[in-house]
Amino acid sequence: MKRRQFIEQIGIASSALVFAPGFCLGAGGDESDFARRLKPVGRRLEMEGYYVWCNSPIEGPDGRIHLYFSRWADKKKMGGWINGSEICHAVADHPEAEFRFTDVILAPRGARFWDATTCHNPSIKFIDGKYCMFYMGNANGKTNTKRIGLATAPSPEGPWTRPDAPLLEAGPTGAWDDHCTTNPAFIKHPNGQYWLFYKSWNTAEYDNAKDLTVRGNRKYGLAIAETLAGPYIKYDGNPVVDFSKLPGNAQLEDAFVWLDKGKFKMLARDMGIFNHENGLLMESKNGKKWQQPKVAYYGASHYNIIQPPPPSYLKKYGRFERPQLLFQNGKPTYLFTASQGGKYMTSSSFLFKIT
Repeated sequence: MKRRQFIEQIGIASSALVFAPGFCLGAGGDESDFARRLKPVGRRLEMEGYYVWCNSPIEGPDGRIHLYFSRWADKKKMGGWINGSEICHAVADHPEAEFRFTDVILAPRGARFWDATTCHNPSIKFIDGKYCMFYMGNANGKTNTKRIGLATAPSPEGPWTRPDAPLLEAGPTGAWDDHCTTNPAFIKHPNGQYWLFYKSWNTAEYDNAKDLTVRGNRKYGLAIAETLAGPYIKYDGNPVVDFSKLPGNAQLEDAFVWLDKGKFKMLARDMGIFNHENGLLMESKNGKKWQQPKVAYYGASHYNIIQPPPPSYLKKYGRFERPQLLFQNGKPTYLFTASQGGKYMTSSSFLFKIT
């Protein structure tokens, strides 16, 4: 989508967007400076017998790069993330080196647990002297029990302690977030508070949208706590990111949030703002009202990445999803994404250097 087309769509929906909580329009071109600084490095973590997704990196105290990722058996195909994903750990000597698988750190726990059937969406942070793994689990192999949890460890190698209850529940029936809580994005605010951004949608909206290519409309909310363990109280102005008044059932997912020179920044996967191939980048002064999105990154064809033709069962080929940043010396140095394809025609990590 060109900028003029975006503005035309905004004009159509402007009266509705005035009342869309948390969203405000900014100026500037479609492409962000972030997008111009990306250089493709290539695939990592191509694992025979598995789909690999959700790659979240952190630099350890010894300078090695620890990568936490989701995987599930290839026999489950791409949809296996919802009912059989586990969160694993891999290590590399530096970001562009080969990542060596070490162990499974969080696996589905079975009946009666909130993360009984899947563990997915890892997002690693070092907070208050401990390693914090925000992740999603579900209890029935379906989307309506997806909940965000928090596991902690004293070192990148573990041991990991996980909760008996999720960190954040869905909203009451009829609320914009009554279906689930998922795709955690976390920061510790400079004021000392703990801010958790989360994705959700409305169940009725999802159930009644069977004629749409993408069912439901994904939005982002914010929950705030005074301690790391919570309780996390949902912000009264939620959702803070809501594209539902734009044409074409526009939405987003896979948010990653960080602070840069006093500004909040968010990476996310585009689901209809520009197209379904790009990533989005948004900025905010306060984390609650976000400016107009720009392009954060593009699909594989933009970078002239040569890949064999996709098999029929890979429907999102050439797209980069689940963006997560590696920080070194306080600055983002690499973008980790997930992408279908690779040596085993499943999915793997795909790495970009930030120049």
